[in-house]
Amino acid sequence: MGADGLRGRQPVFTMGSFSHWRNLASIGVVLLGIGAARAAPTAWVSDKARPGDFPLVSGGRAADVVYAAEDFKVVAIAAQNFAADVERVTGRKPAVRTDASGQGAPAVLAGTLGRSPLIDGLVKVGRLDATGLRGQWETYLITTVADPLPDVARALVVVGSDRRGTAYGLLELSEAIGVSPWYWWADVAPRKRSELYVAPGTRRFGPPSVKYRGIFLNDEDWGLQPWAAKTFAPAEGGIGPKVYEKVFELLLRLKANTLWPAMHACTKPFNSFPEDARLAGDYGIVMGSSHAEPMLRDNVGEWTAPQEEYNYVTNRADVLRYWEERVAANGRYENIYTLGMRGIHDSPIVGPKTDAERVQTLEQIFADQRALLAEYVNPDVTQVAQAFMPYKEVLRLYHEGLRVPDDVTIVWPDDNFGYIRQFPTPAERQRSGGFGVYYHISYLGSPLAYIWVCTTPPALIWEEMSKAYDHGVNRLWILNVGDLKPAEIDITFFMQMAWDIHRWRRDNLPDYLVDWAARQFGHEHAHEIADIMAEYYLLNFQRKPEHLQWWLPNQPPRPSPFTPAEIRARLAAFARLRAQVDRLAALLPAATRDAFFELVQYPVTGTALANERYFDGERAALEEATRPAEAAKLAAQATAADAALREQTRYFNDELAGGKWRHILALEPADNQWRSFRIAPWKVPQFALAAPELVAAARPSVAPPGFTGLVEEGGVVSIEAGHYTAKVDRGGAGWDVVPGLGRTGRAVAIFPTTMPGISPEKIAAAAPRLDFAIDLAKAGEFPVQVYLLPTHPLAGETLRFALGLDAAPPQLVGLEVNDGGPEWAQGVLNATRVAATRLKVATPGRHVLHLYGVDAGVVVDKIVIGSDPKPGYLGPPETRVPWSTRPGRAPGSAPSSGRDARRR
Repeated sequence: MGADGLRGRQPVFTMGSFSHWRNLASIGVVLLGIGAARAAPTAWVSDKARPGDFPLVSGGRAADVVYAAEDFKVVAIAAQNFAADVERVTGRKPAVRTDASGQGAPAVLAGTLGRSPLIDGLVKVGRLDATGLRGQWETYLITTVADPLPDVARALVVVGSDRRGTAYGLLELSEAIGVSPWYWWADVAPRKRSELYVAPGTRRFGPPSVKYRGIFLNDEDWGLQPWAAKTFAPAEGGIGPKVYEKVFELLLRLKANTLWPAMHACTKPFNSFPEDARLAGDYGIVMGSSHAEPMLRDNVGEWTAPQEEYNYVTNRADVLRYWEERVAANGRYENIYTLGMRGIHDSPIVGPKTDAERVQTLEQIFADQRALLAEYVNPDVTQVAQAFMPYKEVLRLYHEGLRVPDDVTIVWPDDNFGYIRQFPTPAERQRSGGFGVYYHISYLGSPLAYIWVCTTPPALIWEEMSKAYDHGVNRLWILNVGDLKPAEIDITFFMQMAWDIHRWRRDNLPDYLVDWAARQFGHEHAHEIADIMAEYYLLNFQRKPEHLQWWLPNQPPRPSPFTPAEIRARLAAFARLRAQVDRLAALLPAATRDAFFELVQYPVTGTALANERYFDGERAALEEATRPAEAAKLAAQATAADAALREQTRYFNDELAGGKWRHILALEPADNQWRSFRIAPWKVPQFALAAPELVAAARPSVAPPGFTGLVEEGGVVSIEAGHYTAKVDRGGAGWDVVPGLGRTGRAVAIFPTTMPGISPEKIAAAAPRLDFAIDLAKAGEFPVQVYLLPTHPLAGETLRFALGLDAAPPQLVGLEVNDGGPEWAQGVLNATRVAATRLKVATPGRHVLHLYGVDAGVVVDKIVIGSDPKPGYLGPPETRVPWSTRPGRAPGSAPSSGRDARRR
């Protein structure tokens, strides 16, 4: 199709030049800063005294920390940690004691309601109002009390409804005085202050939105385990009590409460150290085990018989005895017991031959496992926390009728790439056991692993997990974090959502990175750091660094689908980020530079260099036949980028923080294991096709002079979904932009996600829609591609929406997910799926394209009229906007006709 056949035009909203938009964006960032400042770490703690303040540290003296000897062990642990945190900030360490006498001095009184005589006494005499606290889950108050005891003049009282509530309260104070939960795991140094004062009043926190919230340490072979074995805990041979104690402390500081321990063959099983379970009990951490590890067993390390004998059909007695040993030993602790059975190390169950037999076997296994729980944990087994994960092939068995006991929590898996596979129906939501999610931000598996750095955008986590919560998934959230260390930003975000689902919403989602940066590095550079990380997530979401080869293992090499212009734009964006982080690193105080390198500089620089080596190497291969001198230059650049990446990684491992993290990072692929789903070791590639053919096939992109959101490229109209002309909500539902989501960073989705599906005959009248004004130069029938995020439907197997032009009837468009198939595989690697249809244009001129919402759960990134699908498309560089600019309804567009009922 010629350039005159189909032409895009600026929509009726005129955005002006790109530089003008950036100026507006800067204003938006300033406004965001006001909101972020309100949530600052010191919002209710100051280093200057105000009337009525409680003097935590004043005049060179720190208030004592007092708790009752009868209280839980985790309260004593949290009290000691809080005292150490006060010393980290002020240099003054509070005395920690169980003796309530205070000689008239102010004190911090901490305790658990119903367990601490100190706290219960304050309640009894009316000095402390515990209304609404008793019987709650993990809820706590922080309040100031005058004359709480005869010999204590003033107190800051921290009271929890249960043991974790009290611990969370003390560590809430730690974060309020400026100590990051990542002070140890990411070397975040707090700002030093000589005095600390807590504002008067009562602050209530909890109960959490999600009951059980935690992480899964997984695929630890190349990071956490070698670091533990060779650097941090060599006497324990790797991950053991010394590491787990640090993990447990981190979980408490993040207000998490659950852990699935590391379970690869390289790691000693969690229960091979008797003190591991005891430590978990002391810290109040609820222990569980992965989908493939029932009844707290680590099959890889603990099942010593041949793998084929892990068979419930032929060897029931031995398998049952194996489970019984663990339940008998650990039943006195607080656990979540995984039910069911799969094979050793994430493989299908051994024994039954058909799905019907597998269903029957699993139902018998449920009954036998629950009998063990009734015997060793609680005769009323419905009061024992249990979970069942229909992961991989087991999900099919659930669909085929597998009956799960009503009180057992069903934990839906994502597809290992961050898109949740299943959501409960309204009928299922009546189950007493409720639902959970097992979610990945690191994965070793097909079609390609990603276990190096963490690049899952917080916006994607928000879109998927808030959607799950809207559908009643609130009992257990588990995050697969791999080696933990490269995933600090995402872990924090996930746990904040799980604690308070309403903390981050569409209207303030861009604030998260600003808030996070301020808490780690202070306010001065928080907005710039937030914009850097927003761009980092955007670029790496378009293609993860571990997926920078466009062929799967055992396939012939092929080049990326990006054009030279798109590659130049991508590398230029990474180069700008590198320059920014290098400049910032030089400006930051020396005490913060290790943390900055770990949390910002290495991820940005490392992924930039990974892209440089791949794309320079690819261009070298393409130019070899026709421009050998240019090819040699590009190959040299690629080799230099590879060397620079290795040097950055060596510095992280060997020199950073005085060598504290030696062996924690390994470039992908670190070795030849699991080769069927890992990229090949990097080298300048060789493509089977002739280079001239490949070069000729790469047409240049044409970027418009102004930033409009509606782009014409060689006769193709490309519309970013977030740049609509008008918005029409219906039935209380509507399309809305999720800032930072998608390859464009402003993908749209239907909210509330509980909107019922629209029947085809009612789409025109009942479906919410977005309108896009376009000018078409001539009539005809044109192909249309709608770029979707590879989400899974809320129900069924098809993602459905509709398109219409002007007053023409809407055309229903459906995309079959084909979960696990080749289209799905390429979709998760490209972070997009393409739904194709055709559009009939009766006359040239001005038209309005309508996008109708038929089913919630569909996320639209871009619409392209007039070309075949091109999954590698990045979009012209002018359309890159910092996440913190809050893209949304365009200026001059029609106002919404409805509201988001879920958030009101």
